[in-house]
Amino acid sequence: MSNGVEQQVSPANPVDLIPLAAGIALFAWWLLNTSLGRASLADSKPRRNSMGLLLPFAVFFVWLTTTTVLQALVIPFARRLDDSQVLFVTSLAGTLGSLVAVVLVLLVAKAAFARGLKGLGLRLKTIPKDLGQAFLTLLAVWPLVMAMMSLTILIMKHLNKDFEVPQHEALQVITESASIPLQVLMIVLAVVVAPVVEEMLFRGLFQTMIRSYVLRPWPAIAITSVLFAAIHANPEHWPALFLLAMGLGYSYEKSGSLLRPIFMHAMFNGITILAALAESAPA
Repeated sequence: MSNGVEQQVSPANPVDLIPLAAGIALFAWWLLNTSLGRASLADSKPRRNSMGLLLPFAVFFVWLTTTTVLQALVIPFARRLDDSQVLFVTSLAGTLGSLVAVVLVLLVAKAAFARGLKGLGLRLKTIPKDLGQAFLTLLAVWPLVMAMMSLTILIMKHLNKDFEVPQHEALQVITESASIPLQVLMIVLAVVVAPVVEEMLFRGLFQTMIRSYVLRPWPAIAITSVLFAAIHANPEHWPALFLLAMGLGYSYEKSGSLLRPIFMHAMFNGITILAALAESAPA
């Protein structure tokens, strides 16, 4: 379903604790200045739109169907290829399916959002500010995601002492494949394609639509975060993904810019990939 990369990255030495400490301090500062978060979105305004309840689900269905059909169509032509080449071709087909979904979201935004793409939150002039704020928000959310992943591992190991956290397929390919083109494609999918299509669909359409019905921002963020976590393949990752998605949803409601959660998502996946590559590198 998703080409995003989700994995716990545990600190390997004291230096790795510095960003964690900074993130915890930043999150604590946020709590103190927002009455434990209750006042954090007091000024957040709903995005005016004419979307119906089922429209985001229809776009999601088109994304899923288009990706599945395109991948199925290329398989007969890939029978003589080796496994890495087959995965490259099917992943490329999946990318085309994602691009179809992106175009569809843009068309929906132009037709159903007040102020069109600007109403969706796509404004090029906010890129510099969104990059900086995305990094700071991710820095505050990162320790929470790691803590939740660690808690999940402890619980699962208590239930099954042989439990191991399953690695995301894309991350496994990036760290283990001997095919450089396949590795590059997987990195592009994880750092560019997945953040764009998933944030446009889940934050841009689902969260906006849900807020139109529930009116308040935090319930809309929470419901969307559940949906976002549930589409990912490994249930063991869902609690951590839920917290990450809460941060993504908050950044969207706080800023009104869809670029901010896209940048956050891309940074999260990119940092995870870099950490996994560093961990898998020969000593």
